[in-house]
Amino acid sequence: MPPKRKGPLQQVQREVDEITEQLDSLLRDVQSQVETTEEGFRRCQELQISSEKVLKTLKKLTKADELAPVGNYEQRKLEEERRLQSILESLDTLSLKLSPPGPSTAAGDVSKEDSEDSNDDSDNDDDHDDDHEDEKQALKPPSQPDPRIYIALSNFRGEQEGDLSVQRGEVLRVIRKTADGWWLAQDTKGNRGVVPKTYLKIGSGVSDEDNDKDDDEDDDKNEEESEEDEQDDEELTEQEKQSDASHSNWSTVRKALTEIDATDVLSAMGAIPSGFRPSTLNKLLVEEGVTYRGSHYIQPELSQSKLSFSDLFLDADTGRVRARQVKTCVCFTLWSCRMIPTPGVGVQVLSRHIHICAFDGTKVLSNIHTVRATYNSKSPKTWSFSPRVTGILPTLLDGDCFLRCNSASPDLGILFELGVTFIRNSTGERGDLSCGWAFLKLTDDTGNPLSNRTYELPVNGGTPYEKDVAMEASVTRGSPGGVIQQMLQARRQPKLIVKLKSVNNRTRTQLSLLPDILLHSLSCVHLLALHRQLLADTLLMNRPTMQNADPICSPVLSTFPVLLDQPDLLDALKSAWLYAETNMSRAQKRDLSYLKQEFIKVYMSSVYFLLHSPSLPCHRWADPSSEEQRARVIYTLLDALKQFQHTTGQSGGPEVFIDTQHQHLAFDVTESTFDLLRVAR
Repeated sequence: MPPKRKGPLQQVQREVDEITEQLDSLLRDVQSQVETTEEGFRRCQELQISSEKVLKTLKKLTKADELAPVGNYEQRKLEEERRLQSILESLDTLSLKLSPPGPSTAAGDVSKEDSEDSNDDSDNDDDHDDDHEDEKQALKPPSQPDPRIYIALSNFRGEQEGDLSVQRGEVLRVIRKTADGWWLAQDTKGNRGVVPKTYLKIGSGVSDEDNDKDDDEDDDKNEEESEEDEQDDEELTEQEKQSDASHSNWSTVRKALTEIDATDVLSAMGAIPSGFRPSTLNKLLVEEGVTYRGSHYIQPELSQSKLSFSDLFLDADTGRVRARQVKTCVCFTLWSCRMIPTPGVGVQVLSRHIHICAFDGTKVLSNIHTVRATYNSKSPKTWSFSPRVTGILPTLLDGDCFLRCNSASPDLGILFELGVTFIRNSTGERGDLSCGWAFLKLTDDTGNPLSNRTYELPVNGGTPYEKDVAMEASVTRGSPGGVIQQMLQARRQPKLIVKLKSVNNRTRTQLSLLPDILLHSLSCVHLLALHRQLLADTLLMNRPTMQNADPICSPVLSTFPVLLDQPDLLDALKSAWLYAETNMSRAQKRDLSYLKQEFIKVYMSSVYFLLHSPSLPCHRWADPSSEEQRARVIYTLLDALKQFQHTTGQSGGPEVFIDTQHQHLAFDVTESTFDLLRVAR
């Protein structure tokens, strides 16, 4: 009976077992010093090449390639990938241990031949070639090329953020290879970024002509460096200089090869699924100050002349803020996310959330709003939004949002970046990762606005600037199968469910009073509209002249924008305002002047008091202990202030600030100063 044929995955498993046995044998031989270091280094390089080849073959396998059905195919394939990654990490460590502390003999011979050729071409450079022969050798890679060590074939200048600029002949370590041809690499100085793979060549495989040109260029540079060194330090001899340069160059290369960041470590541990990346939108929020925060976008925008406002006007007949219609105004609801991969062991997830913004395919056009997802351990791959809670739903969990944008871009849409904030258990290091992204274009192919209905958006891996990066949970879309199999495969794809919806006339009117560009929660529209009315009264009616730009005394205007960056305080204002509205009559609710006066009183006796309370900890994102302590302080003080208001009948008066039961920070003039020139956009 002929032996049963094995499937491709079984063959790969057998090859991985053989590589594991060879690695164990190599480790034993190295430990017992049975063979020379050069022989062990050669075997290590061969195993690295074999492992890379098997890993490349494994990544191309699909379930359709199997001769017979295989249970848990994706899980078995992932286990083999992790085994190979672990083997490659061990081989990298062993290769660095066995590699010589300087250039190999073969590299030295090549350097000498190149220097002799250059001497034949130009007799005037003989002395300089002899002086700097060792420096050339120090820049040469080992004779046996590491599969992850590459040399730049040409100069590349980074044009976008995240690109790595390299010089011709520079030694790079490739950290991650992607299908789009942009590889993540690290240079000898520790800088990281993406480089086109067409600019790189593995090992020392650079053509002789390129080597000759590089040597000539190096000769000229070395001449200048040697002259400067002689002027700076005449006591050092030429041999000492050469020795120091050789040692420093090689140590720099070794340092670049051994340094691994947290993302690489977690990837090797299997804690980060494929398709995850460092969060793009979170980086903008952290590194760009207030540029992409809601507190910046609710400020008035100056006109081109800087003598008036471009988005804030008053209706002369009614005294209200004039409504402004923008090109795009949509309301939508986040329903859920399905089949989102979960981080593995070794990390604790502090927050699952979605960053939302207006996006045209190249740049962010609005503030970045964050909605936190609720998570159930029984369904680890499903994220939900807007949970049913008693009382007021926190703004951070509210999936009902609106977007106002005045951009005329035909590719305008809403970008959703799924993210997690994690802490590494072993080191306590925090980080933010993107679990994929989805994009909802707000117009169809003919340019008409999308209809109000539910949309299932595919979640893509990588960053919004990467294309066709698959998530770990996804399967091959082009694999053959029947209708039922295709339906099952479609259900396994990561999805984000979003619903575009309409709102009532009152909410639509309030939205028209807001800035031309803003993305936020629908539950806060009435508070934002009242703030907009107070802003218009202060800037357009109460200023001595329209050219007057002196600081204005207004505690509400100076501190209200902070609430958009601290949603728990915004929830406190919503709760206090709802309590005040329940005691108003219908006539009072329709009286705008009365509403503005009451809003200022409620604000001063609740949020303004909390902002300057010494017992309230500083706001910190995704810190459970800080969030719990802040919530306890906020609701304790709100209850006490409500009781004080009920007892004394005073709201927002000075009595609340001089009450001995509640402490207050020392007064600072900046907390009540609205500086138009500093905050205006």
